[in-house]
Amino acid sequence: MQIRIVAVGRVRDPAVGALCAEQLKRLQPYHRVEVVEVRTGSVDEEAAAVLRAVGGGVGEQLWLLERTGEEFASEELAERFERLATGGISRLVFAIAGTYGAGEALWARADVRWSLSRLTFLHEWTRAIVLEQLYRAAKIARKEPYHH
Repeated sequence: MQIRIVAVGRVRDPAVGALCAEQLKRLQPYHRVEVVEVRTGSVDEEAAAVLRAVGGGVGEQLWLLERTGEEFASEELAERFERLATGGISRLVFAIAGTYGAGEALWARADVRWSLSRLTFLHEWTRAIVLEQLYRAAKIARKEPYHH
């Protein structure tokens, strides 16, 4: 399955950038992964930019990272991704909104609203956590050890 992560803004913290790069490197043997960054602006401008980067082709599903969304255990996430892959989803897109959240258009377009936790995280950290959880889900799906 192809994975695209669309994130508002760049990772500015070098330590978080290194963590993202490491998790991306680990994930790439399992999935084709693309990270797309869009410019910051107003909530509506950011939502429009994210939606342009999402695409919208057949076989694509959009997950919006949202604190009030559904929470999944790592095993549940792996099972869900496997069902999507065998169910005709060829590309999974994850949208990470900016500091002030997702605009209405992005909220409405999302197929799934995924919460990493009820806690609020910096959007840079969210990117690192998403990459790590995608890697973990890929390892679980292949019945490989994943505790690092």
